[in-house]
Amino acid sequence: MRVRQVAREQDDGFRSRLIPGVKASAAAERLAEELAFATARLALLADDPPGLYAEVAVSPAAGSPEREEALWIAFLVAYLCPLDSDDPFAGVRAARTSWASGELPRLEDVPLGPRTAHDPARGTATLAAYRTWAERAGSQDAAFAGEPSWTPARRFARDYERLALPGLHRDARFDLLVTLGQLGLHELRAEALQLGGADETTVAAKRIFGIADTLLLERRAGELAAAAQLPLAALDLALWNWSRAPQPGGDRVRATLGASASEPDADAYARVAAALGL
Repeated sequence: MRVRQVAREQDDGFRSRLIPGVKASAAAERLAEELAFATARLALLADDPPGLYAEVAVSPAAGSPEREEALWIAFLVAYLCPLDSDDPFAGVRAARTSWASGELPRLEDVPLGPRTAHDPARGTATLAAYRTWAERAGSQDAAFAGEPSWTPARRFARDYERLALPGLHRDARFDLLVTLGQLGLHELRAEALQLGGADETTVAAKRIFGIADTLLLERRAGELAAAAQLPLAALDLALWNWSRAPQPGGDRVRATLGASASEPDADAYARVAAALGL
């Protein structure tokens, strides 16, 4: 059995109805900083995508072979996760194969990012399951598009459900869909964080919102996003980074997910701080 000890800042009397589980102003300020960074990353993906995200963003029209290659890159980035380094996409480039070849990447010794879904014990099983999922729909593009009548929110929710593949955990599924939406490949918008289970984002949400019920967690997450005028999707990475354990020496390393050049959004921080009464 592994015992996980969660470091907590000292209670200094801080209270906010939006985050009732947080009792320390330092923890609230850290959350505001992570929300501001996550908001800046979403804007960067939409406006000036870095690294391999840029290749995905310039993908051609729906149904083309080039678009299939772009979607495959997006999946590999979400599955392997960008590294916390000066070359965030090194692992993805090392593993990358073409979609048209049908060849699955060789993942032995490939460096993995902090939110990777890859488990070496599973080998390429998850990648094979993803190809099967796409082929059943006729293509990756068709699989993500779903029904023409779907709204962006409905498409996000349905795609998230349908991507429940063996080994593809919540974080990778959520980030993949957020990324495709921000890069403009499909109309996708998260209206729920898809919380539940023992993943780090859900655990952080339980700590911050002071409750374990999934429906109430989603409601309180939506209330925080609305009060701070933030996209709900920003809470995904923010909550995960907020809960990240300190490194030796006490410093916390932020997972940037390929947006290492992005600075926190000052306006977003100000809105969060105001909403929380900091």
